[in-house]
Amino acid sequence: MLKYFAILLTFIQFACGTEVRTNVLFIAIDDLNDRGIPGLHPEVKTPNIDRLAAMGTSFTKAYCAAPACNPSRASVITGIHPATSGVYFNQQEWKKNPVLRDVPTIPHHFREEGYTTLGGGKIYHAASLSEAGFCGLLDPDPWDVFYPSKERQLAPEVLPSIVPTNGNSKFYRGFFDWALLQIADKEMGDAKVVHWATGELSKTHSKPLFLAVGIYRPHIPWYTPQKYFDLYPIDDISLPEVIEDDFDDIPESGQEMARRHWHKWIADEGKWKAAIQGYLASVTFADAMVGQLLDALEKGPLADNTAIVLWSDHGYHLGHKEHWKKFALWEQATHVPLIFAAPGLPKGQECHHPVSLLDVYPTLIELTGTTSRPRLDGTSLVPWLRDHDKESNRAILTTQGYKNHAVRSADFRYIRYADGGEELYDHRKDPNEFTNLARNPEYQSTIESHKLWLPEKDAELNPPNTQKKKSK
Repeated sequence: MLKYFAILLTFIQFACGTEVRTNVLFIAIDDLNDRGIPGLHPEVKTPNIDRLAAMGTSFTKAYCAAPACNPSRASVITGIHPATSGVYFNQQEWKKNPVLRDVPTIPHHFREEGYTTLGGGKIYHAASLSEAGFCGLLDPDPWDVFYPSKERQLAPEVLPSIVPTNGNSKFYRGFFDWALLQIADKEMGDAKVVHWATGELSKTHSKPLFLAVGIYRPHIPWYTPQKYFDLYPIDDISLPEVIEDDFDDIPESGQEMARRHWHKWIADEGKWKAAIQGYLASVTFADAMVGQLLDALEKGPLADNTAIVLWSDHGYHLGHKEHWKKFALWEQATHVPLIFAAPGLPKGQECHHPVSLLDVYPTLIELTGTTSRPRLDGTSLVPWLRDHDKESNRAILTTQGYKNHAVRSADFRYIRYADGGEELYDHRKDPNEFTNLARNPEYQSTIESHKLWLPEKDAELNPPNTQKKKSK
């Protein structure tokens, strides 16, 4: 009945000359590796993300602007690259940055365009690792409603009786951890956020709707209902390939980014497969949350006039290159899922050209026909939503800290660190990035062509003095 009422409302608006605007469902997932990375556990189960991909276009070579939560999310929400703003680390108050503080963010944009703006869960940097982290760097200003509140991004978490249950107390104060929980999905913090969001998708709104939903899993700790662990028997878990001399050709600045001591502890304790099991269980739980959102949208009054975007702030190492988590410039930390689906556009496409999360903002502007924003660093992907094979010669810039950059083209990854150290990998032959070609004279022209995508000038760290020390 609600859907028929929405159709009637749309007809009345059209008859009265009122412009009918496209709604937006904006789904952000934390720490989600792209499903297309070679060697990423082919057993991972994401039926609902696959379902969304079948509804639109999946970008198989999408990359974040920064492999860290705060700079990545700040760049997505503002459309401004970290090398332009100077927001490089998690501790920086992005709203105090002189470049970003006056930039209309995505929710600001849609509110100014007459949309109802609703948000819930992790949209900006936040973490359940401390009480202050539940609020994080939330910007309450552009939201008509934010769940749980405009003072807090994350809903309460369920913890096991012992923390850490399986991890090491030295890593993130024990929250680099995983455990199965004897609880129903609805008790999870993400489920509470999604339940609120599905309620909003079931309503008829008087104005066009911008609804942002942040799903926290698979961020650590991987505390997840048991049924998701049961999907991944330990004996069936595959491990990423590693080679003994992998770091022999990596410059010192690159080696310093790797948490090899974490990997050594996990491998020595025989917990590598168990940790991956915890991650995969959390991925499939997050996928179930996506399914609830899609179900609510399809059954509700907004089904025929809503654009959907799903993205993650960065990738994740699970022992790849003897590294865990993100905060590095290799493929696994920077490669992300990015899917768009919108009315009237082709379905079930895959686009294999490199694209950036910075493209989310301008793409949403074009999909909704709202006012363009000239200062954005990304580009609209609508031409590739219409034709996934459309020619593109882009390379994508990712930055980890001041003057540390990776440039990802269709075939190569080039890394240049602040001290001049370099790496170059040919993904046609070396998808695991084992062989650094930077010193091979045959590839100097390739390096020079990739340098053209580096920033002409790197913004200074601002706010300053907030660089994160590596967790031991």
